[in-house]
Amino acid sequence: LIPANEDGREEIKSSLAGIREAAGKENVLAIDYTHPSAVNGNAVFYAENDLPFVMGTTGGDRDKLMDDVVSRKAFAVIAPNMGKQIVAMQAGLEDLATKFPSAFAGYKLKVTESHQKTKADTSGTAKAVIDSLKTLSDDDFNIEKDIEMLRDDESSLAFGVSEDALNGHAFHTYTLTSPDKSVQFELKHNVEGRTVYAEGTADAVKFLATKVGSGEGKVYSMIDVLRSGGLE
Repeated sequence: LIPANEDGREEIKSSLAGIREAAGKENVLAIDYTHPSAVNGNAVFYAENDLPFVMGTTGGDRDKLMDDVVSRKAFAVIAPNMGKQIVAMQAGLEDLATKFPSAFAGYKLKVTESHQKTKADTSGTAKAVIDSLKTLSDDDFNIEKDIEMLRDDESSLAFGVSEDALNGHAFHTYTLTSPDKSVQFELKHNVEGRTVYAEGTADAVKFLATKVGSGEGKVYSMIDVLRSGGLE
């Protein structure tokens, strides 16, 4: 977290200058996995100090985040989920919703997601997937009120999370049910541990490193990383 007081910020600026001198400015990027409360302040700090960054932290004021970074012409990859396979699934759903809106008209949406108890906000991935499913179903699902969020060990275990993964997991189940309840579609993506996010973050860093210095700054998403084909 970037310190809120000026002394702390100046200390970080001094350290950053030393790292840049040793490694070369073009070789220094920031990776941000902090806390929703730090999202906006951290992004402004990176942008104002010409520090390219990859941000996987969710929450904060997302509209302000994008405005702050774009207006300062910063280089960044910002995504609520760095898991490449999950992002590809999201992109597929968005395409499906665009091509076939209301294909599931009348179907009711139910969403349950489980994360470690330290996760302070609603899953950004869930929000993105729900947006597509709402377009497909025309359901009046309320993201803030209708998601069943599991944040205690007992509930997570009952949902299928392994005991070893209670401190780091992301289990999501989305269910669409027909009006007469005779037809049901279910989509799941369950992650235990953080390896999938680390791999995606590494790809995002390598992608961003190829963009830095190529004209004005730009904010990229993990979709851009996927489209570049530079995945390992």
